[in-house]
Amino acid sequence: MLDYVTEVSWSPYIAGAGIGILACCAFLLSDHPLGCSTGYVKIRGLMERAVRPAMVQKSEYYHVIPPAIDWQFMVVPGIIIGAFLSAMLSMSFRFVWVPALWGETFGYSPALRIAVAVIGGILLETGARWAGGCTSGHGISGTLQLSCASIVAAVCFFIGGIAMAVLLFRIIGM
Repeated sequence: MLDYVTEVSWSPYIAGAGIGILACCAFLLSDHPLGCSTGYVKIRGLMERAVRPAMVQKSEYYHVIPPAIDWQFMVVPGIIIGAFLSAMLSMSFRFVWVPALWGETFGYSPALRIAVAVIGGILLETGARWAGGCTSGHGISGTLQLSCASIVAAVCFFIGGIAMAVLLFRIIGM
């Protein structure tokens, strides 16, 4: 078993089964779907509460999704810690400012890479909240419930991701 944990890439079937079990546990233990975009909203709300607490109190959005450190919040650091531990166990950890594919296409400027990543992250979170969830919320938990809206959202996420990759790396980055 330890040999499997130290591999650089895992079987998608075993990883998928693990995510499915995790999603079922989330429903059973919390009566909420598994997803990470809610965690980012909670982080943003906690940061805003530190700067402008009155605005958070007035916001109807934060009455529905209150900024708090709970299990939905902990999904975000859990992803980061889990990815770090996996990379360390597989001895594949390395710090790279600009990945090779990006560098070959757009140059090796860390400032450009970080700026595009931040803008992309903001757009991704905005779209996820507009869609009522992210790829893990809709693509895993929603499809697990056979939600038509989640199936459509997951298909649109993949179409959008493929279209953006083609636009960035085949059209703009030529």
